[in-house]
Amino acid sequence: MTGPATVPPVGSRPTRAPRRAAPGSEDPAYWRLKALTTFRELGVVPEIADALETEGIVEAFPIQELALPIALGGHDIIGQARTGTGKTLAFGIAVLQRIRHGGRKPQALIVAPTRELALQVTDDLLVAGGKLGTRVLSVYGGRAYEPQISALREGVDVVVGTPGRLLDLVKQKHLDLSEVGVLVLDEADRMLDLGFLPDIERIIKKVPDVRQTMLFSATMPGEIVALSRSYLTRPTNVRAEAHTESEATPQVVQHVFQAHQMDKPEMLARLLQADGRGLTMVFCQTKRACDRVAADLAQRGFDAAAVHGDLGQSQRERALRAFRNGKISVLVATDVAARGLDVDDVTHVVNYECPDSADTYVHRIGRTGRAGKEGVAVTLVDWSDLTRWKLINGQLDLPFAAPEETYSTSPHFFEALGIPEGTKGRPPKEKRHDRAGLDAEELEDIGETGKARSHLHERERERERPRPPRRKRNRTRTRGGKPVEQAAPKDDNVVDAVATERKRSRTRRRTRAGKPAGEPTESQTA
Repeated sequence: MTGPATVPPVGSRPTRAPRRAAPGSEDPAYWRLKALTTFRELGVVPEIADALETEGIVEAFPIQELALPIALGGHDIIGQARTGTGKTLAFGIAVLQRIRHGGRKPQALIVAPTRELALQVTDDLLVAGGKLGTRVLSVYGGRAYEPQISALREGVDVVVGTPGRLLDLVKQKHLDLSEVGVLVLDEADRMLDLGFLPDIERIIKKVPDVRQTMLFSATMPGEIVALSRSYLTRPTNVRAEAHTESEATPQVVQHVFQAHQMDKPEMLARLLQADGRGLTMVFCQTKRACDRVAADLAQRGFDAAAVHGDLGQSQRERALRAFRNGKISVLVATDVAARGLDVDDVTHVVNYECPDSADTYVHRIGRTGRAGKEGVAVTLVDWSDLTRWKLINGQLDLPFAAPEETYSTSPHFFEALGIPEGTKGRPPKEKRHDRAGLDAEELEDIGETGKARSHLHERERERERPRPPRRKRNRTRTRGGKPVEQAAPKDDNVVDAVATERKRSRTRRRTRAGKPAGEPTESQTA
């Protein structure tokens, strides 16, 4: 199925018409007073618009309103907008509407930096393209190759994947990119941070030269600009906020406290009992800290789970599913989960450890306050991190250059976050583990390749595996290659004379001056 006649076919280079500014659009008040635009008004086909309306999505966000008309026209785009403002649908709708459905080879390729983001993009495309019958496949490392290869053989319309697995499948000749007409690089700056630039360049060389390329990101470093000049054709830059606006998410209420390392667990436990606290993400710098914090919270009575790179893919997916479904309320994660993840109703984000850069800070707190909702972000800055925090504060123009020294008993800490007076480090018994918990979410066996399954899971499998009975082995003693006859069992009262004599022959006799000890020496006889 193809889009309406007004949409140029994939692979064509449409002529660029001069863009006209809307009357009065030079006035900032115009954008604040202007009514929201629906997807139907933007030229989205009824099948996609109906599918979105079923999910309660009717009006477009600014990045979608600006990017969709250009993307539907077949032009290359460099899109920049805050995290959580709808970048996925900004390119996803255009991909679904411009491709040809029902073929064997993929018509569109979307490259994402992390497995979690690839899964999320896949889910959004399946929702939007449900009535079109769009076949979307996500490919990424950590899962077995066979299901992905089987799906590619049957035919897919859109492939969403991480660079490493995409190149592996291309090298093995299971993935054919020769008919890709739309290429999307999602969270491109993150892929550069992870060192994927050489892989991205190899992937771009595998797709046809005549194509539409869309590049979306929340930040725009110099490498992104260089990449766009090399591989995009006359791209249109789309930015969904004013250049003078701070990069920090405006709908998130931010708090920064100078905290002591030993007091952070108690501060976090009391913070998690604040009024109105819903789903919460806690960010740590290291995998070890992530596990430690999650274990401490679970021991205190909170429903918490950890997500980081040392966990198997099935464990990471189970924790994210449990968090999305509300079976756990606290997700402790490293920055692997800070990019692109869209979880509804995240009310609080806690930087348990100071982020290493301004971009990381922006993407972390962007997990809350998404889609126009309000959220709360709390950053705990240790004494040793003050210098780094001042750099972040200056880059983002935040008013927290000198965070107030704060402890778990500080009155201003309770007042700022709405923590009930008298709250301790452990919730009341009736509120402990009040959700289903991580164990309620099934651990899917996905045939992981590269990461071992959990030790608990392996032990359970070992218990279920039947063990053969032990067999007694009869060994024959040998000496010098010849068997030695073994004595038959004997009664306790029977003396083995042969063995006794043999033992005596091996006994060394004590001597003195070369004679037996019992005989006198020459000096004694003299």
